[in-house]
Amino acid sequence: MGDVNFPAQHTTTTTVTRVKTTLRYDPLYLRSKDGIIKIVEIALSFIGFICIQCSQYAIHSTGKFFSTVSMLGVWVSGILLIFYLFHIIEKTYRIPWVHFQLFFCGILSLCLLIASTFFGYSAMIIYGIDSYLKFRAMRAGALAQGERQIAKETTTTTTTTQKY
Repeated sequence: MGDVNFPAQHTTTTTVTRVKTTLRYDPLYLRSKDGIIKIVEIALSFIGFICIQCSQYAIHSTGKFFSTVSMLGVWVSGILLIFYLFHIIEKTYRIPWVHFQLFFCGILSLCLLIASTFFGYSAMIIYGIDSYLKFRAMRAGALAQGERQIAKETTTTTTTTQKY
């Protein structure tokens, strides 16, 4: 017996995620907005590290804290830059990279706010912008790298009513 509330016809939309999982070098990433942000993050963190190491504060606890935070930013952002350049992020698309980067950039921004120099504050602003962009991407359901293709599948179902 057919259900009175169920329509005689309905449409189903299926979302399919297809990403290229081949490793390849992509120099165009360096010119993209995200690539430029990563390069600026690395540069400002490294310059801040050099400045604090050349100052008298290098031996104090605040200088050591800033050195640790800035080098953490250099290393993690550098590794992420390499991952994006060679599409390792796209190959491992099941890992929530956008969430990781959102939390990493947010936490690093707060740490740079606590103990910073001029370049530290500049890096803090860039990491904050990157964190905001990752938040927007996370809310939109975007992939970290690659594209999501939506396949529309239409199913028509006709129900017949049987009489007893």
